[in-house]
Amino acid sequence: MRNALNFYIDGQWVPPHGDARLAVVDPATEKHLTDISMGTAEDVDRAVAAAYKAFPAYSATSREERSALLLRILEVYKRRSEELAKLISREVGSPLKLSREWQVGLGQRHLEEMIRVLASYSFHERRGKSLVIREPIGVAALISPWNWPLNQIMCKVAPALAAGCTIVLKPSEVAPLNTIVLTEILAEAGVPDGVFNLINGDGPEVGRALCRHADVSMVSITGSTRAGIDVAQTAAPTVKRVHQELGGKSANIILSDADLTSAVTRGVDACFDNSGQSCNAPTRMLVPQSRYEEALEIARRAAEAHRVGAPEAPDTTLGPLINKLQYQRVQEMINVGLEEGAQLVTGGLGRPEGLLGGYYVKPTIFGEVTPEMRIAREEIFGPVLVVLPYQDEAHAITLANDSEFGLAAYIQSGNIERARQVALQLQVGNVYINDPDWDASAPFGGYKRSGNGREYAEWGLDAYLEIKGISGYEP
Repeated sequence: MRNALNFYIDGQWVPPHGDARLAVVDPATEKHLTDISMGTAEDVDRAVAAAYKAFPAYSATSREERSALLLRILEVYKRRSEELAKLISREVGSPLKLSREWQVGLGQRHLEEMIRVLASYSFHERRGKSLVIREPIGVAALISPWNWPLNQIMCKVAPALAAGCTIVLKPSEVAPLNTIVLTEILAEAGVPDGVFNLINGDGPEVGRALCRHADVSMVSITGSTRAGIDVAQTAAPTVKRVHQELGGKSANIILSDADLTSAVTRGVDACFDNSGQSCNAPTRMLVPQSRYEEALEIARRAAEAHRVGAPEAPDTTLGPLINKLQYQRVQEMINVGLEEGAQLVTGGLGRPEGLLGGYYVKPTIFGEVTPEMRIAREEIFGPVLVVLPYQDEAHAITLANDSEFGLAAYIQSGNIERARQVALQLQVGNVYINDPDWDASAPFGGYKRSGNGREYAEWGLDAYLEIKGISGYEP
């Protein structure tokens, strides 16, 4: 792939400082796609210097200039969307339909939403005789994941550009190729030299160098809770802003008045979306004790209706996991569930029948799960659902909140007012009632060990701005 061995710094594709390489592997076939260069602290210094130099001029641009830039990016992004979809399908393993409609589609939605937000966002606000100003924070280091790469990159890059910040992006080294194309899109759209910079590499080398760099004003990371803790600790000595969107173990409360067949089926499908590789996936299904066995049977049928296979096959609903390490992790956790004594409703260890290669996992449902089991508490990040019974509504809420995570929760109910009251009692950043349409204008982020700060729309833009109060502005 063109530019796979280069970094984008100060408006140019340049060779790295070192010679370390990493293979990018197709998860469906386990075959080598290409190599990328792995960055060093010296590469980080060069990229941050470019962003720091570009900041004064770019931060002084007008709202209208930045809006026009985002519109040009959107135009080029849409033109290259099919190329991006096919590339993500190959490097992430997402079924092609999912890649087109969601992997690429979400990136487009974030761009469109930020264009809308920027048009009317209030950067200056009068408070009596004082003036409150929101100003770009400076150089933003963006660290993004592999599971929804364009979604998470664009919900950071778009608001950072809208705010007037300059950027150094470190995408996941596991799925970096779509970011190279995105960088080409930004360059073609006319992002000024130094405003956007791309370095590939891993967390210990490039990620930590960005976090401790004195000229980086903030770090935004989407990743595991472990990675988020490391970022916060590394960034602490420079007292920079750290914005974290981390892991989850989201509960899906199916209330007694819900249509059980529909709710359980939709819950299974939502859990297995993107092969279960979503931080906000509803991986803990809570159902009334009186209908527990019925719910397990519905879940079994729903899981077995999925078709696991090659991403390009038209009937595939579940592609492979991202790589061998993740495959092994999910296999380990399925085995943990068996050892803990959970009931294997369907799925289990090994690849689905007929798939001899690739990082494919059987869609797996566990019943007879108790709250203290590891499979009920730890993020598995694969197509594995645990189903727990509850006694009454209060018990369901207690179970849902009994987690170190607090990213999302889901409620299924035939009574919207009842669902609203339950939503108010859940200790999470996002609640989804009756499978609503995805909304780019709603804030996204978590409580507890799921992170801090919020992304999307106005909240995403807020993250990249400092607040200055000028008292006595009016004499």
